[in-house]
Parts: sequence; C-alpha cells; structure tokens
Amino acid sequence: MKDQTITSKALGLLPALPAFFKTYRLLRKSQWWSREQLEEYQMRRLSRLLDHAYQNVPYYRRVFDERGLKPGDIQNLSDLSKLPFLTKEIIRDNLKDMVARNYPANKLEYVTTGGSTGIPLGIYYEKGVSRAIEWAFIKTLWERVGYRFQDKSIILKGNVVAAAEQGIFWEKTLFGRWLILSSYHMTDDNLPEYITRIRQFRPKYFQTYPSTINILARFMKKNGVKPFNSVRAVFCGSENIYPGQRELIEEVLNCRVYSWYGHAERVVLAGECEQSAHYHIFPEYGVTELVREDGAPVKDEEETGAIVGTGLTNYVMPLIRYKTDDMTVMVKGFCTCKRGYPLLKKVQGRWLQEFIITKNNRPIPITAINMHSDVFDNVAQFQFYQDKKEEVVFNVVKKPAYTDRDTEYIQRELSRKLGGDIDLIIRFVNHIPRTGRGKYRFLIQKLPVKLGEEDD
Repeated sequence: MKDQTITSKALGLLPALPAFFKTYRLLRKSQWWSREQLEEYQMRRLSRLLDHAYQNVPYYRRVFDERGLKPGDIQNLSDLSKLPFLTKEIIRDNLKDMVARNYPANKLEYVTTGGSTGIPLGIYYEKGVSRAIEWAFIKTLWERVGYRFQDKSIILKGNVVAAAEQGIFWEKTLFGRWLILSSYHMTDDNLPEYITRIRQFRPKYFQTYPSTINILARFMKKNGVKPFNSVRAVFCGSENIYPGQRELIEEVLNCRVYSWYGHAERVVLAGECEQSAHYHIFPEYGVTELVREDGAPVKDEEETGAIVGTGLTNYVMPLIRYKTDDMTVMVKGFCTCKRGYPLLKKVQGRWLQEFIITKNNRPIPITAINMHSDVFDNVAQFQFYQDKKEEVVFNVVKKPAYTDRDTEYIQRELSRKLGGDIDLIIRFVNHIPRTGRGKYRFLIQKLPVKLGEEDD
C-alpha cells in the first residue's frame, strides 16, 4: 500500500509547476464531465500511453510482439484484456526493461514500496513532475470538502520528527502551514502535550492514518477531552478505516472523516466526496478494472473482484494492467454529487492496522514504519515478528547482493523509527511463509493488542 503523505520535500514543485497547473485545471473541469466524456478522454490517453510504451519501453515491446499485437489493436477499454496482467514479481524481474529509454537518468526518481506484503518493490517516477501531478489530484480530491492550500493541517502519519529524542514530538513545515506530529510517541504521558500543541496551532484539517488518529480519539474520549473547534475534516489514507473507528473519530473530533485510496505505483486513485462514503475513482488518473480469480471481468453487482489498474500519468515507467493486492466491489449508478466517476465500496486487503508495542506500552502503527526507502533494495522479502514487549524481530530474506552494509543501514533506519524503548533483532531466513490465502503478512503480532476494531 502506498503512503501518500505530501511532505515539503515532495512539494519541491517549482520546476514542475506547469504539470501541476495543467492537471489541476483539467480536473476542475473533467470532474463534471459525463461518463461517456470521461471514457473518451481515457481512451485518448491510453492510446498515447500504449504507443509510447511500445516505442520506448523494451518490456512492452516484447509483450506486444509475442502476442502479435500493435498498440492500434487496442481500440477500446475492454481491448486491454488482450494484454497480460502485470505483477510485482514481473516488475522486479524486468525492472531495467520497464523504464522508458527516451528519459535521461537525471529525470528519474527511484522509490520503493513494501506495500502490505512485505516484499519490496522498486519503481521510477519522473523527477518532480510525477509528484506535481499527484498533488494536483490530491488537492482536487480534498477541495471537495473545502480544503485550500493555505489552510493549516496536522500531519499524523509515518513522519520522523528530528527532535523527538529531546522530547519534542512536533515540527512545522510548508511555511508553517503544517504541524507534523510524531506517530511513534503517542503514549498516555505524551498525548496531553500533543493536544495542547494542536489547540495552539488551530488546524482546519488532519492528514492521517486511521490507526494513528484512532489512538488520539480514544485517549480524548477516555479523558473527556473536548474537540478542536477549528477542525473541519479528517483526511484518512493508506489503511482500511473500520466503521467503529470512523464513528469514534467523528464523535470525538466533531467533524467528518474522509477516506481515500491510492498506491505508490500510481495506477488507481479514489476518494470519498462531500455527499458519499463510496470511493470515487479518478478516470483521469488511470483505467481501473475489477477481475475475478480466473481473470475474467466482474460483471455482477455486489461481486467482489481484484483491482487491476493502468496508470495514465507515469510515462517514465508505465504500469499497464497492474494487478494490485486489493479487493473491492463496484457500485453501479452515480453519486448524488453528480460527478460521472465510477464508484467503489470498501477496499479490502489494504495494510492491516497492526501495532508494534514497546516496553513502555507505546503503540507504533505498522503503517508508520514507512518502507519507501532504498534501505531495502537488497532485501527480497521482510516481516516483523513480536511476541515480547521488549523486542521485535525483523526477518529478512536476502538478495544475492546483500552485504553487512545493508544490515547496518536497516538497523539504523528502523531503530530511528522504533525509538529507544524496544530492541530490534535482525534475523536472516530463507523464506517467509504465506497465509492460508496465499498472502504475506507484514507483521506477525503475538501480543494481545486491542486498539481498534478488528477487520471482519
């Protein structure tokens, strides 16, 4: 799963402002297009992407040629089924051949994501431009509920606060508009100071994981803490939000929770609107398919299918028919907001909301341990395991290029995020077993943890 926090680093947009404004202006208009207009736009963008991929991306040249196809053979969206699914394994095995040859190295930005499976995946963006386009979509999404760029926000995600070791668990960024709070120090002893800082800051919005804002909301309810009068909405992403959590957060903070769904792979982006809790898919962002286990398209209402996406914004490394690890149900019909966007119900298979527990009973949401880092480039697979409060085991399956330097790098990076009151043990294993459903678990937690509603 993708962490989609827009940090000050990510907003280094000056060289890419034209891409931001071009996308933003489009979305301001296209959200009110008819579904037919949106599909016409998708097809134009898809045709351009396929031509580019065939001409410049060796992997896709092979895929087309092996099937006797040309990009022009894809005449409509349903013709995409002529092409095979793309998986994480295929990307890892063909990474160099998936990068467009007409982009110089200085235009590439390499990022990694562990997703919910604990198997690192490396992908490339167009430096600056990809993040600018992404921010145009996110800004448009949040504007549905009144967000403006100059508004103050609390950032409660996987950010490491530089002065946390000195007991300062917050820092301002983005010209003072954002107050970043540490997700790693949310104890009963520290949370009163968090609350004081939030009141002093007077934010209009929270940008957060459901698991972290849930810790704050539970503490506030338990201790009779009044809501923050300035807060208008809570933006939740990167995790499932369970009904009980939504009810608690909205009750305690006295405002609406808005959830959104996306990936580091940038193939699908969807979010709630001002009138509905259904996810509205951005057709301008990508082509989204729902498929059955046998690969056939889902056609029946209320039938669950796997999400397959073709991103329309990343030409550096196109992902065509990328099979995600997520499941959902398509909603037929239209939202009362009058946008022509397709609708999804609750997405299943996102990061499970699990916690590592420290010696001092400090809960660290597993999603806060952001794996978007080159620290795991030489790791084939990883998994956390905890059965004692005082320690957590990090199981690692090495790649052939793995060295002692990687171990030192991992130890330093994870220890910085876990803090000083838990011991990190790195253990090397030959493989990590799957669950009965064939999935990898990011964390095996043997301690009794009851911080929120369990997934059903």
